[in-house]
Amino acid sequence: MKFEDYRISPDIKKSIAKLGFRRPTDIQFKAIPNILKGEDLLAIAQTGTGKTAAFAIPVLSILHDRKQGSRRPDGIKCLVMVPTRELAIQINDVFIELGRHTKVNSYAIFGGVEQDAQIAKLQKGIDILVATPGRMFDLISQKHLNLERVELLILDEADHMLDLGFIKDIRDVMRFLPKKRQTLFFSATIDEKIKKIAYSLVSKAAIRIQISPKDPVSKRVDHFVTYVEMDDKRFFLERLINQNDAAKILIFVRTKVRAERVKKAMERVEIETITIHGDKGQKDRFEVMNQFKKGTIKVLIATDVSARGIDIPNVNYVVNYDLPEQAENYVHRIGRTGRGTNRGFAISFCSPAERPLLEAIEGYITKPITVMELDKEDYEATITFSTEAKPDWEGLKDEMEAFEKSKRKKRKKKG
Repeated sequence: MKFEDYRISPDIKKSIAKLGFRRPTDIQFKAIPNILKGEDLLAIAQTGTGKTAAFAIPVLSILHDRKQGSRRPDGIKCLVMVPTRELAIQINDVFIELGRHTKVNSYAIFGGVEQDAQIAKLQKGIDILVATPGRMFDLISQKHLNLERVELLILDEADHMLDLGFIKDIRDVMRFLPKKRQTLFFSATIDEKIKKIAYSLVSKAAIRIQISPKDPVSKRVDHFVTYVEMDDKRFFLERLINQNDAAKILIFVRTKVRAERVKKAMERVEIETITIHGDKGQKDRFEVMNQFKKGTIKVLIATDVSARGIDIPNVNYVVNYDLPEQAENYVHRIGRTGRGTNRGFAISFCSPAERPLLEAIEGYITKPITVMELDKEDYEATITFSTEAKPDWEGLKDEMEAFEKSKRKKRKKKG
């Protein structure tokens, strides 16, 4: 089936064609017809499957058709709740691109920036609001935001919203919405907790869609792991970057302190990198993402929260400099590469202390990760030929202490 065959507005089809979309992805093929029919939806789809367009296309078509000759008072017709400001910006950009030839307008609000400009935009009137919970409730409490005319509620990256403790916010927003509405619930992962919350929000007749339930990772990504001592990881990262100097590389680390430490290690060997994490101001985050998206700087070091759900074009390699402590985060990380028709590579550096994390990841994705064997000579040569081959013993000590502390906390919780 092609997008031309869908009963959606010709104005949206024009935007779809300009963007080069010809055939829908699996999630789009299954979701779009049901959304157009007005069905509630519970959709489970991995990162990189095109789920933003899966709801943006039909929502724009519905609102565009309703707006033609409508005499109803203006007001926000669709609310999209997301966990992070980067995701809010990204989704709003998709609505803008797809709705360029329609009468539907969208806008994103989030914290970390002055609210005056956001208030002014809301007062002019918008159709689709993409929002993070914090700023949304701030503006509701100040009477600057009215959700009484919302016809569609979309919860995107719902599993991540729950991880960040937004469950109360999700439930609270229902008090400000009409009872009669269409609800679309999108999540990359599903468990009993998420399922219970989802079914408390959508109607009993909600359509459930699950894409690739047995294989949570993209088939367009090749996975490799190499066993490396914690303090030697920076030498292997240096080697990987130098051997792929034209590639766009996204590196994941466990903490914001770790991100800055790895950045400094790369600076010492004259490799230019940028970082994104919770300590970055909004202006800096915009600049970082723009530099990486445009390829001005090809190496980005990120923490999980900062990069979750972000669509970054043409990422060739995702490097797990630190293995994630939550196995499902591995799926979210590597979802940044191998998107669309592109092939990607996921390289993990695993220290002896991280072996249990690797086992948990392999159990979660239900398959072993290919091991890149390094003989002793190759291992030593990587370090010897590094521009900077002095061990960072102090940094290693700090990392190991933090890792052991984290493990002790987990054991206490289980106990």
